[in-house]
Amino acid sequence: MKQVVYTASPESQQIHVWQMNEEGALTLLQVTDVAGQVQPMVVSPNREFLYVGVRPNFRVLAFRIAADGTLTEAGQAPLPGSPTHISTDRYGKFLFCGSYNDACVSVSPIGEDGVPQAPLQVIHGLEGCHSANIDLANQTLYVPALKQDRICLFALGDDGQLTPRPQAQVTTVDGAGPRHMQFHPNGHYAYCVNELDSTVDVWALDNEDGEVESVQTLDMMPADFSGTRWAADIHLTPDGRFLYACDRTSSTLAVFSVSEDGGQLTLQGFQPTETQPRGFNIDHSGQYLVAAGQKSHHIEVYRITEPQGLLQPLGRYAVGQGPMWVVVHQLQA
Repeated sequence: MKQVVYTASPESQQIHVWQMNEEGALTLLQVTDVAGQVQPMVVSPNREFLYVGVRPNFRVLAFRIAADGTLTEAGQAPLPGSPTHISTDRYGKFLFCGSYNDACVSVSPIGEDGVPQAPLQVIHGLEGCHSANIDLANQTLYVPALKQDRICLFALGDDGQLTPRPQAQVTTVDGAGPRHMQFHPNGHYAYCVNELDSTVDVWALDNEDGEVESVQTLDMMPADFSGTRWAADIHLTPDGRFLYACDRTSSTLAVFSVSEDGGQLTLQGFQPTETQPRGFNIDHSGQYLVAAGQKSHHIEVYRITEPQGLLQPLGRYAVGQGPMWVVVHQLQA
């Protein structure tokens, strides 16, 4: 398996492209300068494009991914607000953008050439909108509104239009601040990291009434932590066995094991990491985790170890200034 790692550094307006070998070591392949602060990134489902949200001139850039993983800009399109998070549907037909500052989520069609177009729909009133997450069935978009302690549920139509589901939202505890989400490979459970109280919620997506309900909430902080909680990102290994979440104030990664059915988490431990870890990701083999330190200007690679999923540091690399987004891409065979 050949993989590359993309890191976005908005302060220096750069994307770094790293080759990852079978042992998890990184080699720098390319540094791409971008006209603007590069933040959220996602690879298209067909693995041919990297989509990147840029501010302050709000837009999405499409980069064509070469056979070795290097990038060439292929086009761009406007966005209705500052891009906090971008994602696509499972078939690469639509791009979703959540905007925290502009309290909205948008849907942009993706052209036959792989380049996103102007938005076809913008939904406002989502205070602190922090991500847009399509389920594995490509039917429901989950949109956390952090400042409203709710996750809005939208049905995705064939034309890309979003409409509220009959169960239009679920709510967290007051002051939790739902932020980013991951789905278990079996499609029955989702996990949401809550920024303001640094907890992780487990959501059952299809209870006996066919509705979404909270089934577990776990603290993701060390017992002796007394500072301001400030969680950021969450990722799951491809096999669904281990879940990780980061907190920026403590600069730690929380390690959870996941029950076989996906419905229960068990806290296994903590890993100190780069200063202010705003973003991290897991490689496609499920062997390595790459974390970015927004204040350390470095990324660190860890090996995921058996049987608990604890992390073993492997290597540390200087990147651009203020790295805050990490994407791991599996190259085309």
